[in-house]
Order: sequence, then C-alpha cells, then structure tokens
Amino acid sequence: MDKVDLAGYAVGRIGFGAMQLPGPGVFGPPRDRDEALGVLRLALELGVDHIDTAQFYGPDVANELIREALHPYPDDLAIVSKVGARRDPGGAWLSAQEPAELRADIEANLRALDTDRLAVVNLRLMDGNSSDDSKPGVLKPDEFQRQLSVMVDARDQGLIAGVGLSNITIDHLTFALEHTEIACVQNVFSLADRSSQSVLDECISRGIAFVPFFPLGSGFSADNPVLGNPAVRRAAARKGITAAQIALAWTLAIAPNVLLIPGTSSIQHLEENMAVRDITLDDRSLRALGDAVLHATER
Repeated sequence: MDKVDLAGYAVGRIGFGAMQLPGPGVFGPPRDRDEALGVLRLALELGVDHIDTAQFYGPDVANELIREALHPYPDDLAIVSKVGARRDPGGAWLSAQEPAELRADIEANLRALDTDRLAVVNLRLMDGNSSDDSKPGVLKPDEFQRQLSVMVDARDQGLIAGVGLSNITIDHLTFALEHTEIACVQNVFSLADRSSQSVLDECISRGIAFVPFFPLGSGFSADNPVLGNPAVRRAAARKGITAAQIALAWTLAIAPNVLLIPGTSSIQHLEENMAVRDITLDDRSLRALGDAVLHATER
C-alpha cells in the first residue's frame, strides 16, 4: 500500500489511534495495562508508523503508555497529537482554546512523550463543551488567527514538523491556507456522515492528508449508524469479514490521501484493523454500500 506524506514523514495509510487505550470514556487508567502496552508494541511490529494521540486522553494516560511501550521511538514513527481540549476531575470534556492553553498543551505533550518534536499537532476546534459535538463552529477570523499563530510558532521553533487542523469547516481550511501550510485535517467522516465532503475535496485538490475520525460511527453514540447498518452487515457477511473491516475499507478507498487511525485496546481488533490493508472493494460495491448507508441515515 502506498505511503502518504505527513509533514515530511512517509506513513502507511493505516495507523493507530490511542483514544481507546485509557479507561471507559477515554478517562482514567486502562482496564488492562499490560494489554494496552502489548497493543502498542504489536502495532509497530505490524507496520504502523503513524500514531495519533492527545494529552487529554486519560488525561495523561495515552501518552504515558506510548512512552513506556515505544520509547526510544523509531526515526520513521510519526507521532501526532492534538490540542484544544482538557478534562475536568469528573472526566467532562472542556474547551481549552486560548493561545496560552494551546502552547502549554503542546509542551505538555512533548514532556509526556519524552520527545523534542512531534510530527504534527492538530488544532482541535471545539464548539461548546463536549468533544462529542463533532460539528465545527462558525469561523471567527481574529480568534482563529491567534490560535493558528501559536501552531505556526511551534513549527517554526522546531517543536512540531507540521500544523494540523481538526473539526473544521471549509472556511477554516481556506482561511488557514492563506496564512500557512497545513499538514493534515482531522474531521468526522464515515459511511453515515459525509458532512465534511467539501473539506475532503479541498484536501484532495491540495494534496493534504485527510484523517477521518469516527469512521466506524461515533464512539459516544448508543446506536451506531455504521456498524449497525444492515447494508454494512450484509456486505461484511458476503466478504467473510467484520462490519468494522468493511466500513474501514470503504473509508480508505474514498481517496488516496485518506489516512486511517482506528483505535483499540484489543490485540484481536488491532490485527483485524491492520488486515484492512488487504481488503479490496470494487467501484460498484463502494458506490452501492455508500448509497445504501446514506439513504438509510437520511430516513
């Protein structure tokens, strides 16, 4: 499978997301620390060279596990983090969007991971006080410019190799590109949610890596519109694979600049996720599956 450029790192198209390594609700220690460490080590053995994390996963848990399992890091390992949120003592997700908060969080990531530079840090915009609110807010140019300046300064100082954006609109992306290069965009995108299609299209035209989050449907939703969809289940049964593998294979196939970061704390699920590299869906199957899920969601 072809590599994709990510701020100067050539990464495979299936990486690993660390969000599920902490305890339930991305809060507190893992259920099984040894298995969490084993998942990280096996990920690299299976060819992962792109890990997505955040200091507020836990908080402080995911990065500490990555450091223990993998430090010193391989030269070709792209560790990507994000800033813009924090957790309160009860685990609630809160906004941390002020420039001083963004800078402090970049530095906290570097300390926790014990590294001098990260491949990318994503500025994760939040509209409201819940990280499950995956709909970006309206562009506020002055505020966004101040936030971008923090990210650009960190890149210019060598703390990060590239600036990323997360949970943005096409207006945010257009504005940002007028001021700096963008290494990647992380937005919600799945079989059931194509609301970021215009952002994806712009990333395709600009050669920017697009990293969909919640490609299997929201991790915070009781009713999963992707994995619970009958069309997804039927397609998986025909191929003799899991519904998650079908959904990931569809997402990987939508564009050559898409990078997946499926997360898990299970060795079995990690192996299943990595096996998606060998799953091919023909164009007819891709269109039929996409149409079936979208129509069901619209109803």
